Amino acid sequence: MTKIFVINGGQVFGHSGGLFNRSITEKTLDFFNNKPGFEVRHTDINQPYNIKEEVENYKWADILIYHTPVWWFQLPHEFKKYIDLVFTEGHNNGIYHSDGRSAANPAVNYGTGGLMNGKKYMLTTSWNAPQEAFTLPREFFNQKSVDEGPMFGFHRMNAFTGMKPLEGIHFHDVEKNADVVKDLKRYEAHLEKIFSSNLEIGMCA
Repeated sequence: MTKIFVINGGQVFGHSGGLFNRSITEKTLDFFNNKPGFEVRHTDINQPYNIKEEVENYKWADILIYHTPVWWFQLPHEFKKYIDLVFTEGHNNGIYHSDGRSAANPAVNYGTGGLMNGKKYMLTTSWNAPQEAFTLPREFFNQKSVDEGPMFGFHRMNAFTGMKPLEGIHFHDVEKNADVVKDLKRYEAHLEKIFSSNLEIGMCA
């Protein structure tokens, strides 16, 4: 049984109702609840949560799935707060024990003190920016991808814990030119590709 922990980081704030990421989260839960061999837990950062229980969810899971919009090229502040609280509680408690360095040679091995080795994670993001802002010459992101550019730090954060990435998926232009039906179909196809075709998924610790 592969254990999946789903986090909806789509904060409700200002003009954002969090509807797109809620829909993506619901699609994720439906997918795994209707597929044998998976057990699922989930958290919505808009709802009250217990920090110690969230750490236990990280420790329990084989695979984490993060859903988040990107606001001002960063995570929403309540999602960032969630991570700060949970990871701090997870120090020497299943998430990480140190930064990995030793006093004898402090220049090397930074980022190797994670306790979540053998686990994997998948990231989805949603953007007002069109896909072309990342791919075309002279456009805003200088031809840096979402993962190599704005979300680089997020991926390093998960690497710090010892987790390895699964292929994620990003949704563009969802504020001005949303096609939610198309995006949900594309996302479901992505889930099928990653979790039905990849034989290694069922071998997670």
